[in-house]
Amino acid sequence: MTTALVQEAVVAGARLESACKEAGIDVRTIQRWRAVPDGEDRRRGPNTRPANALTKAEEDDVISLLNSEEFTELSPHQVVAKLADMNIYKVSERTMYRLLRRRKLQRHRERSRPRTARRPTEHRAAGPRQVWSWDITYLRSPIKGRFWLLYLVVDVWSRKVVAARVHDHESDELAAVLIDEACKREGIDRRGLVVHSDNGPAMKGKTMLAAMQDLGIVPSFSRPRVSDDNPFSEALFRTLKYRPCYPEGPFASVEAAQAWVDSFVRWYNEDHQHSGIRFVTPAQRHAGQDVAILENRKLVYAAARARSPQRWTRGTRNWGRIEVVRLNARSARSSVAAPAEPADQRAPYGAQAGGAANLAPAVNAASDQGGYASAG
Repeated sequence: MTTALVQEAVVAGARLESACKEAGIDVRTIQRWRAVPDGEDRRRGPNTRPANALTKAEEDDVISLLNSEEFTELSPHQVVAKLADMNIYKVSERTMYRLLRRRKLQRHRERSRPRTARRPTEHRAAGPRQVWSWDITYLRSPIKGRFWLLYLVVDVWSRKVVAARVHDHESDELAAVLIDEACKREGIDRRGLVVHSDNGPAMKGKTMLAAMQDLGIVPSFSRPRVSDDNPFSEALFRTLKYRPCYPEGPFASVEAAQAWVDSFVRWYNEDHQHSGIRFVTPAQRHAGQDVAILENRKLVYAAARARSPQRWTRGTRNWGRIEVVRLNARSARSSVAAPAEPADQRAPYGAQAGGAANLAPAVNAASDQGGYASAG
């Protein structure tokens, strides 16, 4: 009977998890019942009431105590401690929690306003130069406790690094110059451009905000104390600092750090086949050349399947273009994350990963058209 009711709810449009929750069973339990012929509710439940169970009057007394003015703002752990100081024992805190949950009172019980969870603002990019993400990371200097600061801006849709500059201090004026020069270099219409960052002082400084307002850029910020609202920049910093050629020692100067960052950006934009964009380079995707590349890959796989159909038990690999990228998507299923790059895709600077040197000349032209110049 339970299996039939759950199935009926699922057919009507309910999610399996929600239907099982209403029925008071686990999803795995339903799956086990379905795996056997004539699978049905096999629960038998207790046949006798435990001898030490609380009576209805005792349960009501505990609930009244928890809801009293003296204890309504305290957790069961605190209530038990206070009662012990008064030489009183009612029940354990585990029993208190169980009673509160059973009577649907396991919620905010204080007079103050309950905490509200604010969703992050979602931004959708359907092409390059629509949503940018930027952040600052530390690079080691020769002086212990002092760091060079890398300001880095990445296009969320194409993953192309559009600006990267190393400075010896953090400043919203430097950040404003960086964003302004990146806009000029990309030649974009700044009206409607979203630039996302965390809540650092350089990101929310008056000069930075005033510059964005003058340029018509829409500022976007992570939620306070939430570390994963800026995933594209954080993932890029991880790729940068885990490169095999990342220096083990400190950078001798700002100029030395800038030189290494420039070489990394050239590799990342022009040679690196990014796993989040179907293993094309950010420069190719930024310039629109990934369309021809992905279509050619589809033809290669279709021809291989036609030659040896017995080797394909399912469809060919998905080489479809990712058209829309979401930053801080409201639904985890619709978001496009910024995953760490597989080790086998990390080619050295001097080599085209995955045999990219054999691509058509128009594809290789991405290195010339998608070049990078340091801001500032």
